[in-house]
Amino acid sequence: MQIIGVRIKKAGRILFFEPNDEELAKGDWVLVETSRGLECGKIVVAPKELSADETIESEPGIPLKKIYRKATEQDLIQLEENHEDEKRAFEICLEKIKEHGLPMKLINVEFTFDVNKIIFFFTADGRVDFRELVRDLAAIFRTRIELRQVGVRDEAKLLGGMGGCGRPLCCASFLGDFIPVSIRMAKDQNLSLNPTKISGVCGRLMCCLKYENDLYCENCPQQNNVTFRPRQGSRVVVADGEGKVVAVSFSRRNATILLDTNKTVVAGWEDILPVNAEDFEAVENSAVEEEPKPIEPPPKPERPQRPERPRKSENYNRHYSRRENVERKAERPERPTRPRGDRTRRQPKRDYKK
Repeated sequence: MQIIGVRIKKAGRILFFEPNDEELAKGDWVLVETSRGLECGKIVVAPKELSADETIESEPGIPLKKIYRKATEQDLIQLEENHEDEKRAFEICLEKIKEHGLPMKLINVEFTFDVNKIIFFFTADGRVDFRELVRDLAAIFRTRIELRQVGVRDEAKLLGGMGGCGRPLCCASFLGDFIPVSIRMAKDQNLSLNPTKISGVCGRLMCCLKYENDLYCENCPQQNNVTFRPRQGSRVVVADGEGKVVAVSFSRRNATILLDTNKTVVAGWEDILPVNAEDFEAVENSAVEEEPKPIEPPPKPERPQRPERPRKSENYNRHYSRRENVERKAERPERPTRPRGDRTRRQPKRDYKK
């Protein structure tokens, strides 16, 4: 089976599809169907054979689909018109945001190829109630509207810019997905741990720290599967700066750090570096100490001993035989009896109701 890699955006993720009967080559524009709708993308991976053991999905959770068709000149013209409409939609959305007074920053606007959906990307400090904004935009554009909140790294990817090296941002030029980066990579490469020197324009660690890390990491503790955790009260360095460890969670494998700027952050053990190496200890040695001990119930108070009861006499609760009972009954004095006719009759109760 053959597959083709298509990229919708300039630095977006590569999506794989099955080619159709048309002859396709690298660099051709094609129309494909994604989860957002009909999209126009460029082939960046030429048709290649897929082995029987490999399984590739078009998108996460979506089986492999076929390419809709090859793009024509009219399709490319419509694609350019969509880009022009995106700029006008951006200005309209900015005006509506000001009218509603929403605390959000608009980043970018994207149209699907068939204009079946318009996606507005924005950033905000917290949750934003934009239901009224969506109603106004849907009344203007007469199509489906989607507002998507993104983070600071996605904001830098959408806006673009120049990095500290003087070149365009990696995330906006060729990186399809964000790669995980930790401050330990800067430590292994003997770089300065000053956050202003190892952070990008987004305020996070630079993606380029990952490029040469494998060459420096021949004897890294991470490759030996040994993880270290900080001690509570020790001085450490994280991506946001230097601070003091105020709490350590063994189950979640992270620590709460109070920075020198009076800001509190939570970081994993892999992203924390000690100011003094003595402040760290291996997890294998500390795991025994951290094991929860069973809680023993408190000892029960001793009950005071009851005083001994006096023993009963021998004649108490004695069982007599029938002969003895007859003798004992004969020894009893007889009770005086009264004749039955001498009894006084009880007077009847008077009926006072009469």
